Amino acid sequence: MKRRQFLQAATVGAASTAVAAPAIAQSMPELKWRMQSGFPKSLDTIYGAAEVIAKFVSEATDGKFQIQPFAAGEIVGTPQVADAVGNGTIEMGHTCSYYYFGKDPTFALGTAAPFGLNARQKNAWLYHGGGNDLLNEFFAKHNLYGMPAGNTGVQMGGWFRKEIKTVEDLKGLKMRIAGIAGMVMQKLGAVPQQIPGGDIYPSLERGTIDAAEWVGPYDDEKLGFAKVAPYYYYPGFWEGGPAIHLFINQAKWKELPKAYQTILTAAAGYANNDMLAKYDAKNPAALRRLLGAGTQLRPFSQEILEAAYKASNEVYEEVSAKNADFKKVYESIRGFRNEEYLWFQVAEYAYDTFMIRARARG
Repeated sequence: MKRRQFLQAATVGAASTAVAAPAIAQSMPELKWRMQSGFPKSLDTIYGAAEVIAKFVSEATDGKFQIQPFAAGEIVGTPQVADAVGNGTIEMGHTCSYYYFGKDPTFALGTAAPFGLNARQKNAWLYHGGGNDLLNEFFAKHNLYGMPAGNTGVQMGGWFRKEIKTVEDLKGLKMRIAGIAGMVMQKLGAVPQQIPGGDIYPSLERGTIDAAEWVGPYDDEKLGFAKVAPYYYYPGFWEGGPAIHLFINQAKWKELPKAYQTILTAAAGYANNDMLAKYDAKNPAALRRLLGAGTQLRPFSQEILEAAYKASNEVYEEVSAKNADFKKVYESIRGFRNEEYLWFQVAEYAYDTFMIRARARG
């Protein structure tokens, strides 16, 4: 090729490249979406994940894809988030799927179920055990597309105004707890109450309820439960590794350019890991502060745990007999859980047991 021909070709190539880059950028639409959180801004870790997602997406798209998070109640109440996303009132919701148990019990399995998966196992099931695909088969019936976008880790068993030592002590006890866990506690004689997070403290203070579960030390300390219920029980056997979901209107999800879908998926994945890490980092100090202020830490007795385990399996059988979607998802979780504990018994449990004993020895 002669020098003049080479320069002409190079000039044409450079010009085409200069045109192509802006053309690609221009092909990405400018979007402004609204995301309703199921949580108040005061709970900076669990609500904060919505802000993490919005910031990640904005920065990854040079501001072309803007997501504005709203705290619980700012657009719709937490119990209405799934419907609002499904009917297109808002594009997205960041919330716990088990809040929508009343629509269909299968929603509960997206977050947590009594004696279910811990946080690591839940992520393994969702990402590599077919869990997210199974859930999205179900969510699609409600015009939703979901992906994991947070996890609290195993939660606490809640705050009680009196000591609970036996199953008999649960008889007639009014407890803020809902969904499948509420059905289990009802079998044990408790009276489950569905109360929004903001109403738990005054309900405990007035004695309208006798006990309430929320999340764990970091969030529970913020809400002040220790002032009105001195006994703090563990573990929250109904929430071994509760996932928080990012719900997206199904039609809006399908309309998104592939690049935006990929970025949003990455943002949710980052938030999922970030939330769990924050809780693991913040809970120890919060628990120390609570104990230092007089909180009485108590384990649920073996009797209560065994009775709850039996009651949970009864509930699963009863609901599965009436609901094919629930049965399909639950059987996947149960099979995956049993395999996981084969491995965790060998690795995690053995290691953690030794380290806990070593710590106790100083």
